[in-house]
Amino acid sequence: MIRKISIIIPIYNEQNNITNLIEEIRSVLKSKINYEIIVVNDGSDDSSLKVLEEMRKNIIVISHKKKYGQSIGLKTGIIHAKNEYIITLDGDGQNDPIDILRLIKYFDEKVDFMMVIGNRVNRIDTRARRIASRLAFQIRRLLLNDNTPDTGCALKLFRKKDFLLLPFFNHIHRFLPFLFNSFKGKIVSIPVNHRPRGSGVSKYSNFQRFLVGINDLYGVIWLRKRSVWPILIKTSKDLKGKEK
Repeated sequence: MIRKISIIIPIYNEQNNITNLIEEIRSVLKSKINYEIIVVNDGSDDSSLKVLEEMRKNIIVISHKKKYGQSIGLKTGIIHAKNEYIITLDGDGQNDPIDILRLIKYFDEKVDFMMVIGNRVNRIDTRARRIASRLAFQIRRLLLNDNTPDTGCALKLFRKKDFLLLPFFNHIHRFLPFLFNSFKGKIVSIPVNHRPRGSGVSKYSNFQRFLVGINDLYGVIWLRKRSVWPILIKTSKDLKGKEK
């Protein structure tokens, strides 16, 4: 059973959402599991950093000097995590902290490159965004053979060491299930809650997401062709067995 987790929350301009989210996490996980919360402030130009500093007790705050994007924010947080098991979620409050415990329940510690990811079955999004996400799923399934129903869900659980073995690139967070599968891992998707954004607006339009996604798809296809996964290592025990 997983006993310690590091929760990574990359944020950009979430001054009105991050306090409530952290308080919710604390309430949900109290007396249930040991955890640390790492918030990566990705160059916010609102009062996010000030808000975080005011509630700094029992959270770790790391700030980028400028905005680098969600994937680099995740990597910064994961590098600084002290625990083996990583939980990721968005800072806008749309992910429900109560689902953290459900992710843990479905994680199989015996499986290498294991990932549990949320599937926002009842998405609180505009019709245009839902259509765009469905189209993106069909394209990924066709080009990458990726059948994960909701790769865009930020709620994920995986091991720190597994993530750090992946070839890193910007926007990697959109392709983590595909990469874990490429390492012969196991992906489990579970239904999770999806809530209205508490305040503010999404940082990307559907058209921006589409353009970035198409460009990344070609890059990931190239990466798959140029990489050998997984790399199998013979242990000293294996070699001794052959010598006999």
